[in-house]
Amino acid sequence: MTAPLRVGTRASLLARTQSGHVADALAHALGREVVLVEVTTHGDVSTAPLATFGGVGVFVSALRDALLRGEVDVAVHSLKDLPTAPHDEIALAAVPPREDPRDAVVARDGLTLGELPAGARVGTGSPRRAAQLHALGLGFVVEGIRGNVDTRIRKVTEGELDAVVLARAGIARLGRLDEVTEVLDPLQMLPAPGQGALAVECRATDTDLVAEGDDGDELWIRAVALSPDGGLAVRRSATGTPGDATEVGHRLAKEMLTDGAGSLVGGQGT
Repeated sequence: MTAPLRVGTRASLLARTQSGHVADALAHALGREVVLVEVTTHGDVSTAPLATFGGVGVFVSALRDALLRGEVDVAVHSLKDLPTAPHDEIALAAVPPREDPRDAVVARDGLTLGELPAGARVGTGSPRRAAQLHALGLGFVVEGIRGNVDTRIRKVTEGELDAVVLARAGIARLGRLDEVTEVLDPLQMLPAPGQGALAVECRATDTDLVAEGDDGDELWIRAVALSPDGGLAVRRSATGTPGDATEVGHRLAKEMLTDGAGSLVGGQGT
């Protein structure tokens, strides 16, 4: 009898919901029993701002360790949480169809960002979102927050904050889109790379779990580098083919550096 395929997931409701969708798809595609295995990550147990303990990879390393120890067979992450450098022992097995990548606002009284008064308290745990909120020039007091989707939205419903900015994809997967008061145009609030997409990883030796996919016809990238207070910004975009992705990224980076983005990165920008 074939053993169940073990899918590693973080323990939050959103993570379990997302991983459950992946588990259902795997069970259908492989004709095997699939079970979820909860793994606690450093990012889940710490209440400190993510930027203070590394940020990138903080929600990933414990799942990858469980994968390499053989405690799970695949691991499900939010794609935006993955480090960009490849891992020699781990393969990206699949990226399921992407949800809407935009950021969304949940505000009191059904308001949009433009309708909130100067001095309104807007919460986010993301330096990227904080800098772009400041760059809007609407006079918000941007407050750092941590916690799951429910915790963050409750800060608005209980009056602690006037609004919070979250990834629309997570709200959609939890079936709570009716609480969204505005979906932000990427020209206002550029999402994180990979936001809205999931990443399914397996051990590099488990080649039977790696899925084939369609790269599509065109790659289009928009990027922004900002000072933390949003006062300085460099914005550029580039296009190319998926097969030329590395060169497109390098070209865009060079153009941004020429325009002054170097003074906004290295811990000083986002």
